[in-house]
Amino acid sequence: MAKNTHSSGRGPNQRQLRVGELIRRTLSDVLMRGDVHDPELNRISVTVGEVTTTSDYRVATVYVLPLGGKGGEELLTILRRHTGELRHLVSKQLTLKFAPELRFRLDETFDRMDETRRLFSDETVMRDVAARDDDDTAEA
Repeated sequence: MAKNTHSSGRGPNQRQLRVGELIRRTLSDVLMRGDVHDPELNRISVTVGEVTTTSDYRVATVYVLPLGGKGGEELLTILRRHTGELRHLVSKQLTLKFAPELRFRLDETFDRMDETRRLFSDETVMRDVAARDDDDTAEA
C-alpha cells in the first residue's frame, strides 16, 4: 500500500500540491462536461474540494461533495463505479509517468467549519474567549 503524505508528520511537498491541484481541476472539468456517460452522475453537481497524492503519485485521494451537501454516499457509490473511466479521462490530461489510482472520499471541510462556527457562537465559549482576551490585555 502506498504511503500517505501526511503520515510522516510533514505536509505534502510543492510538487504534490501542484499535481493534486491539476488532478482536481481536470476531474472537475471532466465531471462538469459530463464526459462520463451516466445519467445518475450527470444529474449531480459535484464539488471537487481537494485532491491529495501519495509521495509516489500513484494514489490520489479526491475529496468531493454534492452541491447542497445531500446525497454524499450515493455520489461516492456512483464515482467509485466509474473510477476506471475517470482515471483514464484524467490521465489523458496529465503528464505523469503513472495514472494515479483515484480514491473518493466525502469532503467534510464544510461540516467542520459549521461545527466550529457553532462552537464559537456558543455563549459559554464566547464568555471564555472574552475572559482570555481580558487576561491578555491586563498582562500587556
